[in-house]
Amino acid sequence: MAPEQFEVVVVGAGQAGVAMSEHLTIAGISHVVLERDRIAERWRSERWDSLVANGPAWHDRFPNLEFEGYDPDAFVPKEAVADYFVAYAEKFNAPIRTGVKVKSVTRLPIDSGFSVETSAGEIHAKYVVAATGPFQKPAIPPVVPSTTSIHQLHSSDYHNPAQLPEGGVLIVGAGSSGVQIAADLRKAGRDVYLSVGEHDRPPRRYRGRDNVWWLGVLGKWDLATPPAGAEHVTIAVSGFDGGKTVDFRDLANSGITLLGLTSAYENGVLKFEDDLERNIARGDKNFLSVLTEADLFIAQNNLDLPEEPEAHVLGPMPDAALNPIREIDLASAGITTILWATGYSVDYSWLQVPGSLNEAGRPQHQRGVSSAHGIYFLGLPWLSRRGSAFIWGVWHDAKFLADQIQIQRSYKSYSGSARIVQ
Repeated sequence: MAPEQFEVVVVGAGQAGVAMSEHLTIAGISHVVLERDRIAERWRSERWDSLVANGPAWHDRFPNLEFEGYDPDAFVPKEAVADYFVAYAEKFNAPIRTGVKVKSVTRLPIDSGFSVETSAGEIHAKYVVAATGPFQKPAIPPVVPSTTSIHQLHSSDYHNPAQLPEGGVLIVGAGSSGVQIAADLRKAGRDVYLSVGEHDRPPRRYRGRDNVWWLGVLGKWDLATPPAGAEHVTIAVSGFDGGKTVDFRDLANSGITLLGLTSAYENGVLKFEDDLERNIARGDKNFLSVLTEADLFIAQNNLDLPEEPEAHVLGPMPDAALNPIREIDLASAGITTILWATGYSVDYSWLQVPGSLNEAGRPQHQRGVSSAHGIYFLGLPWLSRRGSAFIWGVWHDAKFLADQIQIQRSYKSYSGSARIVQ
């Protein structure tokens, strides 16, 4: 059977794939979106039950559809977010094929495009968009051997407290996932230990405006590159429980035991760095800097927003930071589970096109346009700016890539012959 022919194959039908399909549809470009599971599957099965979006409904959406049935300032539950992308795809009859796994993408000879080998057969395309996003392969540091009796899992496999064995839980990683899961487990009555590394800690709301609004008016969403040294710093922000500013003092007061960076394991004993006070202080500095910038913006623009001087007053440093725990015997402490909220790595093993990836297997690109002609990347952090990995940001990046594909199509349509002018 001859391979199917499309101008564009989009790999992945999460927020990036759906956005890409909309812009290709508007441009009249024939394409197909291939998804190994369901649309926005990771929102459904690879996140915990109580997860909500980290931004309010008025902001964390595509421009052409609002979240129906939710207050604009609400933080939408994960299932409703997944349903949103399904509804959005139905709006323009997106050509999405679910249950189709992409096995490989290779270049066809003589600049004729790509062969896309899938679980449903071969497809030929002129262009391929890798829209699989950054959350592809759970990353667990090789600290605690898998042969130990302690139960270990990644945050992508956590759903609710009932799935874990009885006993205390150590969460490694204090970004959005770690702090939300810690609160979820503590609310369920579990003994919770939280290992805190370097992080930024923005205010959830300040002077009547959400953090996403401040990032917008202060121009921070459009930063083209992360600040030096902040490429991989986690962000401690949450929409959990109605959306509150993450403060590790509050977590400590709730009964969660705070620890420094997890460093080593030996004979049932886990060791931690003496950096908890420094890490919390760094987060505090980031928090206060946003408040200062916001105050200046309000003054310069004569905005009538309520003053909030108490937000600048931080409580005392938690005792756990002043008198840090440097090691824990897991059995003696009753800790039966280690939950790794340590992020993800990418997996582009299926993309076998020379020049598309660097030696570490990461995309080589400029604003999503690969150094390998005809390959595009979408949905990655900092693809074009700070907002690139967010729902609204990926929509704008997809529009840019659709425009780039249009430009390349116009070059390919040129049928004249080159001539030398003497």
